[in-house]
Amino acid sequence: MEGFNLDDKRLLIETGNIALSQRAQCNLLGIQRSGLYYEPRGPSEEDLLLMRAIDKEYVQHPFYGKRRMAIEMKKLGFFVGIKKVRTAMHLMGLEAIYPKPNLSMSNPEHKKYPYLLKEEEICRPNQVWAADITYVPLTSGFGYLFAIIDWFSRYVIEWQLSNMLDTDFCLEALNRALLKGVPDIFNTDQGVQFTSNQFTYVIENSGARISMDGKGRAFDNIMIERLWRSVKYEDIYPKGYEGLTEVKKGLGTYFLFYNENRPHQSLAYQTPMEVYYGK
Repeated sequence: MEGFNLDDKRLLIETGNIALSQRAQCNLLGIQRSGLYYEPRGPSEEDLLLMRAIDKEYVQHPFYGKRRMAIEMKKLGFFVGIKKVRTAMHLMGLEAIYPKPNLSMSNPEHKKYPYLLKEEEICRPNQVWAADITYVPLTSGFGYLFAIIDWFSRYVIEWQLSNMLDTDFCLEALNRALLKGVPDIFNTDQGVQFTSNQFTYVIENSGARISMDGKGRAFDNIMIERLWRSVKYEDIYPKGYEGLTEVKKGLGTYFLFYNENRPHQSLAYQTPMEVYYGK
């Protein structure tokens, strides 16, 4: 095998052009033999219970940081420290909401857009759409929910579930939503999914203007924060869904109810569908 680099050796092994034992293959590639038998483990049952409790507390108090959250978790009987809570919140995609004097460093390849809604009088459907991602606790794991809502009517335009916190599942829902209509302004936070070139390209290509909240300022996007509260306390928490397949079916029923049958006091007790379609 003299004269072969690591890639050459790997190719010979993978294509079956050399017969070696597992031990010999590992030695050749410079990896531990134990790695062949390692299967990544998901969060433990205790971790999932902690994440569910953090999610409930975060929905109630989104301005809690890791220190305050650790205190609240200890009150609930969890023997955890700041490090454990920080790890859980990072995995869940949660960040404390409060005014920050300086924005954190962002990906230089991702363009940031100004917040356009400060002086905007929102008075009709399809004037402003808002989008966001939230953590979804499940009995045997967790997932992420992306939704697009019409700001004026509270109508949920589209939504999508995923077990990964990436951009692809957001793009799927975005493309479906834009087949139904195009808003004047599309508002999100500065999450990496929304500042990605793929996501912003689709919005700009549709003709909509992009608006982004100040970092750490979820109340700039308050309408969808209220949606998350409704979804979780009226459906996800009470139902205790087992997995993504089950929660997808359940949320399909819930969003149909939310759009067509759930009256809103702020809409003069009309449903989002009645206001969105003017019926």
